Amino acid sequence: MATFAIQGDGFAYNGEPMRIISGAMHYFRIVPEYWEDRLRKLRACGFNTVETYVAWNLHEPKEGGFRFEGIADVERFVRLAGELRLHVILRPSPYICAEWEFGGLPSWLLAEPDMRLRCSHPVYLAKVKAYCDELLPRLKPLLCTSGGPVIALQIENEYGSYGNDKNYLKFLKTELENGGMDVPLFTSDGSEDYMLQGGTLPGVLATLNFGARPEEAFAKLREYRPEGPLVCMEYWNGWFDHWGDEHHVRGFADVVDVLDRILAAGASVNFYMFHGGTNFGFYNGANHIEHYEPTVTSYDYNALLSESGEPTDKYWAIREVIGRYVELPEKPSATPAKRSYGTVRMEERVSLFDAFESLGSAVQAVVPETMERLGQDYGFIWYETDISGPQADCEIMLQEVRDRATVYIDGACCGTVERWSGDDSVRADIPAGGAKLGILVENMGRINYGAKLRDPKGITEGVKAGAKLYHHFMFGWNIRCLPLDDLSGLRFGPGDGAPQAEEPAFYRGFFEVDDAGDSFLKLDEWKKGVAFVNGFNLGRYWEKGPQKTLYVPGPLLRKGRNELIVFELHGTSSPHAMLQDTAELG
Repeated sequence: MATFAIQGDGFAYNGEPMRIISGAMHYFRIVPEYWEDRLRKLRACGFNTVETYVAWNLHEPKEGGFRFEGIADVERFVRLAGELRLHVILRPSPYICAEWEFGGLPSWLLAEPDMRLRCSHPVYLAKVKAYCDELLPRLKPLLCTSGGPVIALQIENEYGSYGNDKNYLKFLKTELENGGMDVPLFTSDGSEDYMLQGGTLPGVLATLNFGARPEEAFAKLREYRPEGPLVCMEYWNGWFDHWGDEHHVRGFADVVDVLDRILAAGASVNFYMFHGGTNFGFYNGANHIEHYEPTVTSYDYNALLSESGEPTDKYWAIREVIGRYVELPEKPSATPAKRSYGTVRMEERVSLFDAFESLGSAVQAVVPETMERLGQDYGFIWYETDISGPQADCEIMLQEVRDRATVYIDGACCGTVERWSGDDSVRADIPAGGAKLGILVENMGRINYGAKLRDPKGITEGVKAGAKLYHHFMFGWNIRCLPLDDLSGLRFGPGDGAPQAEEPAFYRGFFEVDDAGDSFLKLDEWKKGVAFVNGFNLGRYWEKGPQKTLYVPGPLLRKGRNELIVFELHGTSSPHAMLQDTAELG
């Protein structure tokens, strides 16, 4: 057992002064087979601590159904860090932001129409408590006071940017303390007055998040906390990307300069990020400042390690700066070479419309219900109803669609509605006798930061049809939830290799592997969709970029035959894919 405590304006581990030099990496963004490699590279860079969030939506995907195995095995990740002589900072607050889906909150919270988030709303607190009752007993043996490597835990994440409910913060603090979390607790916020006023608690270590001007930030903190350690809990040394934006790059010279100033001030620091990893599956988040902006699949973050674990020039520059303050260990071992497996011919195909029955059953509803009301978390949802005819130039309006909808009349595409575009309607000629109206909606990631955090998915208000200024609501819907979490029931047929019409479809191809290693999937001539390797959801692709390749970790591959499935929304002019040895992030 060990002690870690605040000592004057610094920290002490077993009574000896200690400065935290930490790097963030999230176990849930890295395949477990690579945890040790990434942690070893962290230590070889001179860091003494690793920091990670704990994602509630990963660990309780369905209410009362907990998951702590595989990529969700946070206990194994923490123990492994300890075995490598790293301290650990955990941030197990219900909300984590992190550009992660819904900021780590589970989607099922939104099934309750009166739910209020991140405050002392009794229903919300009851859900948080049930989660803590499961999580905290797992964390207790991992604390340094129990012989583990965990030295500190976060109460809430940048709460001062969201609210000022001190009763909520006190509730979280009490839950942690009653759960036996007897290591220092802390909050982390920006350096604006309102953030520090709303997000901190008396008697709890207050830390800062910033990317530049450390002297100004620490001076502001000293206005509120004249004594105690100076800590930058998130030193933003890179940034994340949204679809349709440029890839963010921050040069190492600026990063090195700010780090040197942080360390010269005697402060502790946590790099956000040391290694970003990947938003596998549908776990990317989104922002909504001026408009809705979903985050890309890669969480490379232009960090010290690339998405695939390669040390960057920033890694070596930061290592040199840290070496001015601490003795450095040996350099990391070389990263194995990436693999190119060549072209994959996607020779099999099945239309989504023909695959409905193999993906699940339909439910009937009076109105187009949201995903959450139907118990669905991620993926796509299909709405279908009858529309009367004839109607020439009929305007079909989707109220508050979230996030991107493609509209079909008798199976033919007639347009797309995107929540960020400002246009919520498409037009179509409805024949005499009427037609089938179908709407495929993609959940592109729940908002993870800010005032619009409450972000249910699907058609959240209603659908209207008519002409000019006159429309009526459409009632009587068949709805199919399409989480795409099990594709084993798909029945593929041969494709003809010709350009495909604009209809959603699954494509399948196979490729051979002799020596499994990391690769990158490139989908030229494809428009938008999701890719799966051997049943594992790699994440989304989209021709608008900036990301052009999807990372394929070597442990997902097997010697011999491997399967690639692509769910493409709008058809492809060339049903081929490429597995190459270089990433293209923009």
